[in-house]
Amino acid sequence: MFRRTILIALAAALPCAAAPNFGGKWKLDPAKSDFGPLPVPEVFKRSINHEEPNLEVDTTQSGRQGEVTSKMKYTTDGKESVNTLRGAEVKSVVKWDGDTLVVTYKRETQQGEINVEERWALSEDGKVTTINSKISGSFGDLDMKTVLNKE
Repeated sequence: MFRRTILIALAAALPCAAAPNFGGKWKLDPAKSDFGPLPVPEVFKRSINHEEPNLEVDTTQSGRQGEVTSKMKYTTDGKESVNTLRGAEVKSVVKWDGDTLVVTYKRETQQGEINVEERWALSEDGKVTTINSKISGSFGDLDMKTVLNKE
């Protein structure tokens, strides 16, 4: 019994591995990103406020179709969040898979429903975020890789 009490006390004293924190200002690294058949944005900046379990993501992106900004609010506990993007409702679920943040969402467009799964990984030094995306819709399936460097 004494041994078990000691083991429990030692386990409680060990530091728990904290979830990666994606907070900060980020800028696209176009050379390391892969947008597949889509054009690379001329500008892609993201500001993230991450205070677990709350996650706020402000993105500015511009290219041939003009500038698009978005402000999304999520929680990382697997509960559904509802945001608006370009006038359309976006339903999202964000949860942890080990050290990877998984963001899934669906959105209705004029061409039908678009489903996205993003897998966010933070480098060990906290200076690079890599987002691997699987996008599906009436157009078919598309894989993308977005690499962001911390400013």
